[in-house]
Amino acid sequence: MKAVITMGYGAPFTVAEVPVPRPGPGQIQVRIAAAALNPVDLKIAAGDLRPLAELSFPHVPGNDFAGTVTEAGPGVTAYQVGDEIFGHAMPRALRPVAGQTHPSLGTGTLAEFAVVEADTPFITRRPRSVSAAEAAALGTAGLAARALALTAAVQPGETVLVIGASGGVGTALLPLLPAAARVIATAHPADADLLSKLGADDTIGYDEATYPTGVDVALNLALPSDQLAGVARALRPGGRLYTITFPVPRQEWLGRDDVSLQLVLDTEGELGGMREVAELAAEGALVATVGRTYSLEEGPQAYADLAQRHTVGKLVILP
Repeated sequence: MKAVITMGYGAPFTVAEVPVPRPGPGQIQVRIAAAALNPVDLKIAAGDLRPLAELSFPHVPGNDFAGTVTEAGPGVTAYQVGDEIFGHAMPRALRPVAGQTHPSLGTGTLAEFAVVEADTPFITRRPRSVSAAEAAALGTAGLAARALALTAAVQPGETVLVIGASGGVGTALLPLLPAAARVIATAHPADADLLSKLGADDTIGYDEATYPTGVDVALNLALPSDQLAGVARALRPGGRLYTITFPVPRQEWLGRDDVSLQLVLDTEGELGGMREVAELAAEGALVATVGRTYSLEEGPQAYADLAQRHTVGKLVILP
């Protein structure tokens, strides 16, 4: 089968023929219809997570997918051949940082086929009203957006600052915030109209000098968590800051102790999994923004665009 691969840490992405993965006990093989890119794919391939997990090569990147079950391994009862599913499956090498109870692991989704674990809350059937590209775009982004919305529990009348609102998580998150909250989003000026339609009341630039003051809640989707002092300064005393990025944040990095700080990372699905994402997507409450689609052969270019260009929503591969 064809797959996007890298042959070593820091090596370029290419497209090559690799063996078709076969499912073992408790696993399913999926013909990939769509796969979404994530910034963490670049960090993994560059070796940034090497202290936690050592890759084997060739490495097939990709966590998020939608596709059709083509084979079920021994012991699988939840799915059968022909089921349309979608979800999030981390590369198997990242087992040390995956959930401990029912980890969602796979062989890499930027390929014609992938093998994933069947017994995990991060895979479910795809609603008929949600396209394969939209479902793939909601793998990581939908989970993160929903977890943030639940954890932050923004109240009507509160002012919310969303850092990096035009990405996959941001565009999924904005419609989940209360309509009666005032939402201020950082983004490129060209994205202002889109973010307004998704629920942002105001759009500002990325420069910290443009940040408002007296903010009740800040949601960081983009900045490294050791670079949030400027975001913290925008908060009122007693304000709340939530982040989804690494490194694991420390209160002392903020330069103030009168605000709360929390990393939102739900590796066990305690806040809900892909089934809940699917329900919200089917209702139209959780929106996928697909910024651009590529063929599998264009996968290396898609990663180059993700690394070097301003992108909106999710970049999706359609094998």
